[in-house]
Amino acid sequence: MPDSTCPLTGPQVVDTYFMEHRAKLLDIAAFLDRLDRAAPPDGTSDVRVRAFLRAIPLLLDGQEGRVQRILELLSDHTADPIAKAHTQAAIGVNPVTTS
Repeated sequence: MPDSTCPLTGPQVVDTYFMEHRAKLLDIAAFLDRLDRAAPPDGTSDVRVRAFLRAIPLLLDGQEGRVQRILELLSDHTADPIAKAHTQAAIGVNPVTTS
C-alpha cells in the first residue's frame, strides 16, 4: 500500500464523505434507470453513454488513479480544430475512441 497522503483515517473519510457519495451513487442509478425507461436498448448508441458505462468498472478495479483514468476516458484528446461543431464534437468525449 502506498504512503498515505490523506490526513484522515479510513473511518474519518467514511464519516466525512459517505452520505455525500451515497447520494451521488443514487443519482447515477437514477440516471441509468431513466435511460433504460426512455430508450431501451438504444441508450448505448450515444457516445456519451458508452463512455459513461465504460467508466463504471474503473471505479471497482482497485487500481490507483481512478480519477485520472476516468477523466482520460471521458475526454476528447483530439487537437485538430474542427470546421463546425456538431452534437458529438462538443461533448467532451471522443466519438472515435469510445465505441
